Amino acid sequence: MKKIGFLSFGHWTPSPQSGARSAADVLLQSIDLAVAAEELGADGAYFRVHHFARQLASPFPLLAAVGARTSRIEIGTAVIDMRYENPMYMVEDASSADLIAGGRLQLGISRGSPEQVIDGWRYFGYQPPEGQTDADMGRRHAEIFYDLLRGQGFAQPNPRPMFPNPPGLLRLEPLSEGLRDRIWWGAGSNATAVWAAKLGMNLQSSTLKNDETGEAFHVQQAAQIRAYRAAWKEAGHVREPRVSVSRSIFALVDDRDRAYFGNGQDEDQIGFIDERTRAIFGRGYAAEPEALIEQLKADEAIAEADTLLLTVPNQLGVAYNSHVIETILTQIAPALGWR
Repeated sequence: MKKIGFLSFGHWTPSPQSGARSAADVLLQSIDLAVAAEELGADGAYFRVHHFARQLASPFPLLAAVGARTSRIEIGTAVIDMRYENPMYMVEDASSADLIAGGRLQLGISRGSPEQVIDGWRYFGYQPPEGQTDADMGRRHAEIFYDLLRGQGFAQPNPRPMFPNPPGLLRLEPLSEGLRDRIWWGAGSNATAVWAAKLGMNLQSSTLKNDETGEAFHVQQAAQIRAYRAAWKEAGHVREPRVSVSRSIFALVDDRDRAYFGNGQDEDQIGFIDERTRAIFGRGYAAEPEALIEQLKADEAIAEADTLLLTVPNQLGVAYNSHVIETILTQIAPALGWR
């Protein structure tokens, strides 16, 4: 059995060919797609976060709205760039959204990825301490956020408060109990996956990672997952960790599918995400159902993960993306033992 959700980057463009021509379109359609996915039996609705781009950005109003409109489906991010975040304010926002959703938030965070502007986090008022990188700063923000979710008091109360205080040091409020176990780290390398395991965070691994061995993407990603699970076991955490991978997967069952994805990418790609880091981009899958099932059987990383996030082409609209999700759930997942 495998949890299956969707992941939307939330693109919008004023082009007449786009089904999402404004930020309002993307936000409202994201809510509608989450509702539709829940009705279809999907397990998760996840959203990417990008700043300075015509894409989804501030996640918590959207997560809260989805939580209010649904009752069962997991609601998450993949991922929030922690270089931009105030960890304390984020605890309040995330807890509020989780309480509205009844404890269904699955929050993916990371140190960030290539972005639209140069050092965009500086415009948000953040700068790495001397001798540290922006990646160090992102991980430090994540550590503070993750620690604050323990709910331990740390702030000295005012002796003459406006309202009565509970005894002792004060914590941030509201705080959603249990949210800390539902924080995921988006790891681009084996080392950061191990780091996340030691801290006790779940693991998100996308279609991009550092090319560390020259092997096929799914082989490297599977090795990353195994390294993470070994580090988790060594750390002695009590609960079982969760691991997600994301994939572009399209079953070609009608003329629309063939027109959109009949000539899709079927090989890994190599590139550089910065001047020093060689990266490997995982292939997409698009084929007739029988062929698609055989291709997915050979993906080692999907086999290692307990959660699969289907990246959806959100600009093609809610109806088409509901069709994509339904086809995977009804024609592909059962044949692979995921349902």
